[in-house]
Amino acid sequence: MNLKNPFETLLEISEKINSTHEIPVLLDRIMDSAMQVMDAERGFILLKKNVNDASDYEVVTARNLSNETITQIREHSSSVVRKVLESRESLISINAQEDDRFAGSESIVIQQIHSVICTPLVLTDQLLGAIYMDRRISKEKFNEENLQFIKAFSRLAVHTIHNTQILTSLQNENKKLKQQIALQDLFPEIIGKSDPMMQVFEVVKSVAASTASVLIEGESGTGKELIAQSLHNHSDRKDNAFIPIFCGSLSENLLESELFGHKKGAFTGAAEDKPGLFEEADNGTVFLDEIGEIGINLQTKLLRVIQEGELKRVGENKMRNVNVRIISATNKDLKKEVSEGRFREDLFYRLNVINIKMPPLRIRQGDIILLAEHFLKYFSARNKKQFKGFSKEAIKYLQEYDWPGNVRELENTIERAVILSNENEIIPETFQLNLHEPKMPVGKTLKEINKFAIMQTIEMTGGNRTRAAQILDVSRRWLQYQLKEWGMVDEN
Repeated sequence: MNLKNPFETLLEISEKINSTHEIPVLLDRIMDSAMQVMDAERGFILLKKNVNDASDYEVVTARNLSNETITQIREHSSSVVRKVLESRESLISINAQEDDRFAGSESIVIQQIHSVICTPLVLTDQLLGAIYMDRRISKEKFNEENLQFIKAFSRLAVHTIHNTQILTSLQNENKKLKQQIALQDLFPEIIGKSDPMMQVFEVVKSVAASTASVLIEGESGTGKELIAQSLHNHSDRKDNAFIPIFCGSLSENLLESELFGHKKGAFTGAAEDKPGLFEEADNGTVFLDEIGEIGINLQTKLLRVIQEGELKRVGENKMRNVNVRIISATNKDLKKEVSEGRFREDLFYRLNVINIKMPPLRIRQGDIILLAEHFLKYFSARNKKQFKGFSKEAIKYLQEYDWPGNVRELENTIERAVILSNENEIIPETFQLNLHEPKMPVGKTLKEINKFAIMQTIEMTGGNRTRAAQILDVSRRWLQYQLKEWGMVDEN
């Protein structure tokens, strides 16, 4: 190496490598600059993959070396690279073949390395990697001048690499935040900025405009209907009907009449012809909540609607054509239902063209307080109350609670707290979680448990059946059917 002016050379290299902020390009320029100035024949750069693992290095760029050769050079116990990483000191060997420090080093002998130089990449007290170069053919040997220059060069390079890594990390984080903001703006009706919800938003954004059937899976209270509504709102069908129906507790005959309609006189009480929800939703969307609850007979008829776009009203032989997109939801394991013969496999695959899994609230830690503050604002206005917010203890309580009922339970909890609170901020005692709540009946029939839950919810809402239906995540029409069966007249 013949340096007319080491400082000018370093300045030129600095300008060259600092003209890019792309890590791969930067590393290539550092490697090429070092090789050119040192008149090296071969070389590579090692960087630490994991800052917490002192032995986890990877080759990020190389010149005239195969992966196998690099492995031989860096891994032998007496190798140049290993000695540099362990000592954190630059190393030069003017005549590597006769250097006692590498006696027994197979890589030096086998590779016929004539002269070698290697320097660590150290930032303050942190070892980030190393730069290795050698000569095999050239008779020129690395010298002390080379060593001093490569030390200065490595200090310049490591700072440039570190700063570029920081910049890249900030740019990636900024890009992620912009994507989150864009997605949140796209779905203002859904509150959430946690990573699990961002993943859901991405899927909704991708598939909303398609005509594919969507199956939304998740625990009760995770917001499956909100996602279904968003899919409809961002589709070409948004100007037509979106009709949700809860399949969970309607009898099979009643659900069939609701979905497919009926002919006058088809059964007792069928006083006139009535179109079903599929016909009402023609060119729109039908959301079938708890699809896993429908019987085999209805599953067959639903399959025909999906495959052929045809249906028959109850008591009628005439086929009618409909164009609907079906979005369904379940908190059951439908694959298990299929394997146990309770759900048609062909229908499952027709419904599950696109699958969206709703995350439970307990893994959406970043959304809990966001949602709580939204509900606080909403119910405060509704109840004509004003609060400063949540106490520190209340926030801690909300974050640590497991939320088995998910967002719906959180909403009910905040509503209850607003109603019960007389202070200027919400405290944990007003949440009344797992305290003084009516005990769910055990050893009763499913119908009795169902009635208990409905009546307790109606009581909690002060008899407001519309609100009770919202809390139960059912339609008001379904709730009215249930109450009518129990001989209760609608007083609202």
